[in-house]
Amino acid sequence: MIFDLHTHSTLSDDSRASVEQYIKWITVLRRKGYNIDGFVLTEHRQFNFDIDYTQISKDNNVTILKGAELDTDSGHFLVYGITEEIAKHIKFNDVNMSATNLIDVCLSNGAIAVPAHPGRFGIGFIEYVDKGNFESINIVEHLNGSYRPGEQDRTEKLISDKGYLGIGGSDAHMVSAIGTCLTKFDHDITTEKELVKALTSKKFKSIKLEDTK
Repeated sequence: MIFDLHTHSTLSDDSRASVEQYIKWITVLRRKGYNIDGFVLTEHRQFNFDIDYTQISKDNNVTILKGAELDTDSGHFLVYGITEEIAKHIKFNDVNMSATNLIDVCLSNGAIAVPAHPGRFGIGFIEYVDKGNFESINIVEHLNGSYRPGEQDRTEKLISDKGYLGIGGSDAHMVSAIGTCLTKFDHDITTEKELVKALTSKKFKSIKLEDTK
């Protein structure tokens, strides 16, 4: 299955795209021969347990899952597999939360925290990786659709130096950006729990939209 693991809807304060608009754009891309099975909404600094995308997913044959992009003292992290138990231990709106604590909470509760756009100047994980205890990190976001010149090169070097695996996500904040960067899995994925399992299995790779034809 092929997923965009990093997207933002209008629930994020800096996005102009609705979930319905993303679905329509994916339909357009499919008509052009591209293959996208679904996407994960990683809204900034929040997770709403009351929002359920099950029906709209079924109606449009597009799997929509939920995660979050959280600010930490060591860069931004994409979190998958969030549960109510995890929510008891972290404050989603804390823009300086401890990255090591977030990672530990996720590992202890069947979730996973992945450094987002690690090559980004100033706030990328590459700026912090050698300043803390991050031995449990083995996956970072490899392909990011919003990278500026030079940031992809920095990410490539980080992955090469540390031996990390890489995922792909568009970091879409506007409709036409969704699907530009993706992650291809060997397993079927229909739930957040299955997504975490697929990531921990390490049987995936980051790809670009043009690679799906």
